[in-house]
Amino acid sequence: MGARKREMAERQKEIRKQTAYAKLNDVPTSPRKMRLVADLVRGVEVNRALDILKYTKKESSIRLEKLLKSAIANWEAKNEADRKELENGNVHVKTIMVGEGVQLKRIRTAPQGRAARIRKRSHHVTIVLDKKPQTQKSEE
Repeated sequence: MGARKREMAERQKEIRKQTAYAKLNDVPTSPRKMRLVADLVRGVEVNRALDILKYTKKESSIRLEKLLKSAIANWEAKNEADRKELENGNVHVKTIMVGEGVQLKRIRTAPQGRAARIRKRSHHVTIVLDKKPQTQKSEE
């Protein structure tokens, strides 16, 4: 049983070495606001995604654009032989995940001597880039 787990762990390490990703932790805005922007670029080719983020008026788009540029640099470092794929538009945003981070809990005064809770939310974002799968034509 232990050998099988080690084998799976080694396989996961090899997969992680080949995939290009970037991570942004503890962003001090709510995850819902970032998901609105992340949904715009999910599955989109990277050059088009950069254009979308550049002209989106949300504050989250600035942080996401910087993160996408980091993921592109990681992809270039891991795929030096395939640099033309990036220029040809064959690299796309495979997955983009927005998860909840820690919540800072603060207190605001409320009427009649009560206290109201304020939740200052944060989130984590992960972007994974990949080449578009080649469409194979069936031989007739």
